[in-house]
Amino acid sequence: MTSKEHLQITFNLAAPVMLSQLGQVMVGVADSMMVGRLGAVPLAASALANSIFFVVLMFGMGISMGITPLVSMADGKGKTKRISRLFQHSLWVNVGFSILLTVILIGLGEVLYSLDQPEEVVVEAIPYLWVITASLFPFMIFQTFKQFAEGLSQTKQAMYITIFCNLVNVFLNWVLIFGTLGFPELGLMGAGYATLISRILMPILMGVYVLRSKRYKLFNLSLRLSGMSKLLYSKIMNIGVPTGFQYIFEVSAFSAAAVMMGWIGVNALAAHQIALNLAAISYMMATGLSTAGMIRVGNQIGKGDMHTMQDAGMMVYKMVLAFMSMTAIIFFLGRYILPTFYISDPEVVSLAASLLIIAGLFQLSDGAQVVGLGVLRGMEDVKVPTIVTLMAYWVFGLPFGYLLAFEFGFAEKGIWYGLLIGLSFTAILLFVRFRKLSQRRIDAQNQLS
Repeated sequence: MTSKEHLQITFNLAAPVMLSQLGQVMVGVADSMMVGRLGAVPLAASALANSIFFVVLMFGMGISMGITPLVSMADGKGKTKRISRLFQHSLWVNVGFSILLTVILIGLGEVLYSLDQPEEVVVEAIPYLWVITASLFPFMIFQTFKQFAEGLSQTKQAMYITIFCNLVNVFLNWVLIFGTLGFPELGLMGAGYATLISRILMPILMGVYVLRSKRYKLFNLSLRLSGMSKLLYSKIMNIGVPTGFQYIFEVSAFSAAAVMMGWIGVNALAAHQIALNLAAISYMMATGLSTAGMIRVGNQIGKGDMHTMQDAGMMVYKMVLAFMSMTAIIFFLGRYILPTFYISDPEVVSLAASLLIIAGLFQLSDGAQVVGLGVLRGMEDVKVPTIVTLMAYWVFGLPFGYLLAFEFGFAEKGIWYGLLIGLSFTAILLFVRFRKLSQRRIDAQNQLS
């Protein structure tokens, strides 16, 4: 297969996922932009609540991704019945974890009082957190249908549904935050209710499509609990749980950074939320390429073509480096303009601009590390990458960030320099591991032929 063919196939897979992921993160972007019009305190409260919520949400997203490489491999082998059973088991894994994670979030809400944050921020953050917590269960159901379809290389439907629901969220933000069209003015809580409603709509639309579409009739999908297998539960969770921890180590590092920003002040926390919100746009789009790499690598392993598997993975690396280079340039050139979409406070805008320079620097590392996690997940290699992410963020990134911020006087910029160190460490180690494992499979295949 030529490089052009690899590029075309990967792009066709990745583009809908990238737009779908962009739609997901735009829910948060829309919330932050509209909440920012209310002032620095509501924006900081949104940042604090979301820093807790997204740690748990991303763990749930990781759990839901346990099905995708398994479906992709089964599809490569033409095992229709196995694909059906993977869907059934994944649904109940996600239902169980969504309930567990909701209970954990309820408990974590009280922790906000002990994080030494500004009192006025905590008072607004807690009720907002309760509302968005209610959106976790429907989100996990949506992820079940989405990851199942993506494992079959069918990525457009989730894109359409996500974009539509994102538009619903933006409209409801306008109505509920500012009290337009005769609705009450709910402020930050209006943003929470808008997010909840849009996330309830997502699984309804995606579920109806998957269960009624002729495309999926041959799989005879079942929602029942009967005929379940401990082996299939184990295989899904052996991928999903480490993947969840990969996400949680990274996202919780940024959440811990938000807590440290709160120690500096409200303006630093608001600036962190703006810069992180913008960086999340490019990151989530890069996860689309990561998903495409996972699908392609898993599918080629299922077909037994290890040379094509390695080439597919390397093409995704090239694509993400090209994409993230463009976003780095945008962050650098627009560092004083982009923050004004969120807030007009000149001090917050100036602080956010300084952070966007660092965000531009870590775009390449961020893209490379998320693709590394994806292609290795396609090979069912998740345990070592999980250890790598833990070491990168919690042994190197955050401790260095703390020292630079509070011991060497770099303040908010020091925290982000620490995050840059963690991302770069992860990117290098994961790339080396993919090259090593993919070459090992090629060598083993050559010996058999």
